[in-house]
Amino acid sequence: MPVNDCSDVDRQEELVYKQNSRLFFYGRHLMAQTLRIPRSDNRLPLILDQAARLFREKGYAATSMRDIATAVDMLPGSLYYHFAAKEDLLVAVYEEGVHLITEKVRAAVARHAEPWQRLEAAAVAHLEALLKTGDYALVVIRVLPQDVPKAAARLVKLRDGYDRLFAELVAALPLPPETDRQSFRLMLLGALNWTQHWFRDGGRSSPRSIARSFLRLLREAQKA
Repeated sequence: MPVNDCSDVDRQEELVYKQNSRLFFYGRHLMAQTLRIPRSDNRLPLILDQAARLFREKGYAATSMRDIATAVDMLPGSLYYHFAAKEDLLVAVYEEGVHLITEKVRAAVARHAEPWQRLEAAAVAHLEALLKTGDYALVVIRVLPQDVPKAAARLVKLRDGYDRLFAELVAALPLPPETDRQSFRLMLLGALNWTQHWFRDGGRSSPRSIARSFLRLLREAQKA
């Protein structure tokens, strides 16, 4: 019947249309994913480097996403392709900074067996990373979690993971039973971190000699 033939044709055309539509939108999805992957991989290291530099130079609060976008020659809106908010970018910089310091400290400690030598090696590596590695490590030290409430929990988690490394090293020291090991650790890290404010590259003291002098003072204090 003519009516039935027309209905069959309509149904076939509708079926083809639906299939082509699915293929079209699926193809667009794949194309979008293909275009996004290299863009993310290629620009992310540069974004992190420039963000770390600006956070160190200007401070986190004074640095805008527009500043960072300009530094990497990117439109401000394009930066949000990688990070939804400035605090997310800070967390990424923090994570990289903690990773860099941790790797240096672990490598230095692995070369020693005696507890005091291991702690000294960790202190030297920590200070060299802080004063020589550059922007990332300094951001970790200068930007405090409480200064960025929206990212505070994530930043504290990263810092605590690193602090545990020094806590384990201090726990292994042959100290008197009454020693407050937490205060010992915090005193050492505080002294090391404050060095950034007065250290001058090319001066009489090197990061290694400074770290060793701190450890010598703390060790002698335990004998007094």
